[in-house]
Amino acid sequence: MSTAETKWGPGANAEAIQAWDGPLYERFVRYRHLVTTGLGAHGEAALRLEPPQPGDRVLDIGCGFGDTAQHIAGLVGPQGEVVGVDAAERFIETARAEAAEAGVENVRFEVADVQVDSLGEGFDRAFSRMGTMFFASPVPAMRNVRAALKPGGRLAMVVWRRRIDNEWLYRAQEIVEGIVERPEEYDEPTCGPGPFSMADADTTSGILVHAGFEDVALHRCDIPILIGRDVEEAIDLVTALGPAGEILRLAGDRAAHLHGQVREALRDGLARYETPDGVLAPASTWVVTASAPR
Repeated sequence: MSTAETKWGPGANAEAIQAWDGPLYERFVRYRHLVTTGLGAHGEAALRLEPPQPGDRVLDIGCGFGDTAQHIAGLVGPQGEVVGVDAAERFIETARAEAAEAGVENVRFEVADVQVDSLGEGFDRAFSRMGTMFFASPVPAMRNVRAALKPGGRLAMVVWRRRIDNEWLYRAQEIVEGIVERPEEYDEPTCGPGPFSMADADTTSGILVHAGFEDVALHRCDIPILIGRDVEEAIDLVTALGPAGEILRLAGDRAAHLHGQVREALRDGLARYETPDGVLAPASTWVVTASAPR
């Protein structure tokens, strides 16, 4: 049984992997049409800022379904290679199957815990779209990434900025916390330190500097994302994923009698984002860039 006071360490990393390989995988599959499209725009911004070149070898960290790895494979061309890694085996199984179906031959996928497993070496670039925020120990993980890069190799990763700059996530969390108390003890595995663990610029810069990176820079990226085709789907999304969804998942059946009240409050809270084209909410990320020492 987990407790809210658990300190993040190797054991907690295993717990996060259990969450991502289990209930979170299933929820990401259910809402993939929203998540990959919305986050994809922020990933594209990072790739425009740090474009992979033909012939590059690229490491995709926390590759998930492998959609970005496939896209990067097209950018680097047949002389290049992309290796996508993720700690959750079910994501990797899906990524392999979809790449094979698409006939993309210069991409491969490996199950790897970036914090402790060897990632290979000689990569020109490392990329991540929302895949570095859940490390139990981020400095060793990013040191491992740096070791996989060639001297002078480049890192570009997308991470969430502050909660208050992603109001749809923060507002949903506040609403749920006002109705459902986060349990002190729970049976479900947690997702790790959380999506906003790299939101602070100084914290993230410090992680990368201590991991041995140079030329660290953070570039703000503001692109609205579709969180639902209507308000009801937006409510479904935030009660399944993100901080609000995590509270409800950990509370489990103990909060079942409050679900109606939660949905009603979220309906009022998310209605402000409704447009004729769906529920569009402001989203703010950092595109973090850095170099391995030459």
